[in-house]
Amino acid sequence: MGNERKFCSICAWRENCQKRFSVTTDASGSVRCTEYSRDLSIKDKDIDLVEQACREN
Repeated sequence: MGNERKFCSICAWRENCQKRFSVTTDASGSVRCTEYSRDLSIKDKDIDLVEQACREN
């Protein structure tokens, strides 16, 4: 799982996060946040569809 994507928008704590979008990110946009926890209700296929739609626009 070295390729796991970590974005504020898919974090389980995003609604109540006090650090939102102010944490450091790497070259791929993944956040480096000690409080990050993946929202398991968001599936990889959903993320892929959104990323593809953004690339097409």
